[in-house]
Amino acid sequence: MEVANARNHASKRKFEDIVSPSSPPPAAASSNGFDVNNNINGIDLSLLEAVEKSQSSVEVLDLKALKKLVLAFERRLKDNIEARLKYPNQPDRFADSEIELHEELQKLKVLAGAPELYPDLVNLNVVPSIVDLLNHDNTDIAIDVVQLLQDLTDEDVLEDNDEPARVLVDTLVENSVLELLVQNLHRLSDSDPDEMAAVYNTLATIENLIEVKPAVAELVCEKTKLLKWLLGKIKVREFDGNKQYASEILAILLQNSTANQKRLGQMNGVDVVLQAVAMYKSKDPKSSDEEEMVENLFDCLCCLLMPLENKERFVKAEGVELMIIIMKQKKLAYGSAIRALDFAMTKYPPACERFVDVLGLKTAFAAFMGKIPISKKNKKERYQEDMEERIVSLISSLFGGILRGSRRDRLLSKFVENECEKIDRLMELYMRYSDRVKAETERMEQLQLDDFEMDEDEKYNRKLESGLYTLQLIAVILGHIWCSEHPQMRARIELLLKQNRLGKNDIKDILQEYHDNIGDLDGPEEKERAQAKIQKFISAL
Repeated sequence: MEVANARNHASKRKFEDIVSPSSPPPAAASSNGFDVNNNINGIDLSLLEAVEKSQSSVEVLDLKALKKLVLAFERRLKDNIEARLKYPNQPDRFADSEIELHEELQKLKVLAGAPELYPDLVNLNVVPSIVDLLNHDNTDIAIDVVQLLQDLTDEDVLEDNDEPARVLVDTLVENSVLELLVQNLHRLSDSDPDEMAAVYNTLATIENLIEVKPAVAELVCEKTKLLKWLLGKIKVREFDGNKQYASEILAILLQNSTANQKRLGQMNGVDVVLQAVAMYKSKDPKSSDEEEMVENLFDCLCCLLMPLENKERFVKAEGVELMIIIMKQKKLAYGSAIRALDFAMTKYPPACERFVDVLGLKTAFAAFMGKIPISKKNKKERYQEDMEERIVSLISSLFGGILRGSRRDRLLSKFVENECEKIDRLMELYMRYSDRVKAETERMEQLQLDDFEMDEDEKYNRKLESGLYTLQLIAVILGHIWCSEHPQMRARIELLLKQNRLGKNDIKDILQEYHDNIGDLDGPEEKERAQAKIQKFISAL
């Protein structure tokens, strides 16, 4: 089974595009008397205002103009600090300096139009001052900084500016931007539209930082309580745009990090994610955004199920039973439940045993026979193929995890019932995937005739992409069935091979290629054990 697929993110949307229709629109004025989130129809008016103001005094954004902007910002910051120290209990005496500081932060947004100046911005030593404002007593000033950081690190802005982006992001991280962003998150409320937008912008900034510096994904989990905050967010029953984005950020953090997967598991994360997906066991999401959130939650679950200790937590939390219930309900999450079971049962016999004990075989083999629920959203041919491949992987895991006893007998009996119809289906899939792999092999041979060079690894990977991995799993299942020495099943396999002008040697060839390409990712001993199992099938055939 492959690791979780790399996530292909669409371009990030404005908060207003994803906020729930039931949520009130962001207010024009903040509680502190000035506009913080001045957006209309997706247009950031504060940014336009900053551009207009900067154009009146600065015609070209160069180093000289940058120094002017920084100097003006530092002057307003100094004024604000002095006013707050002098009149700590008289807000009206420092309100003007706060408004002026706000305006200077808005003007700094124009720097997003010149990312090549980011190293100069760093050299002017203004980044620590900007980041420290995330701690400002006035939440609206902190919100200004979040918006500024989001603009400066936006993926569209940083495109083709890799080095300046790295310089800025490294400096931000060195100046505790991760800790302060997450600390600020905890004082933002979902009941205030401006603060709700700031939550979204904070998550967007964290995603931007990860895009530039992937190590941030583990750093932010080590240094802050972001994982705890995200878990709290996905626990909430009501759907909104920030819950959706929280699920997406959580999936990104778990995607390529075993450390984060284990860390979240220790925080009761498996149970929390199961509770979040359980809300959709008998109902479908109401919108495309909510649907995307459910997919994100299942992505989180599948990533969590990679470390062995989390598979154990999944079984203890009755995750196997929940996934079977979701499959039986035949709602939109049906395919995602199969995927989660596939991850849970791979190289983990206790999950396979629990699956058989709670009568999962009937549900799984219904899917194997093609009885997959179809809706308008998932009627595409590729969805059907994905489900076929997942269920083949799941059955292969069952055979690998249940080696003897009554459970093994129950699994094998599925291939005998109804005149061996499951073997007929298995051979139907075998022929289809075999034809695909042959077609890809012929295509590669033609490319080589046309002087297109490919090494052996590239050839093998292209065959895997065309369906070789699923074909190999089907051959492994056939190997398990053959080694059972059941005369009726053996006779059926031989008959179907003969009808398709094939022999056992064809299956052996596929198993041999599989045997020769087993990697040592899980260590040399595991590789040797896996190869010995495949060699046993080859010898038996």
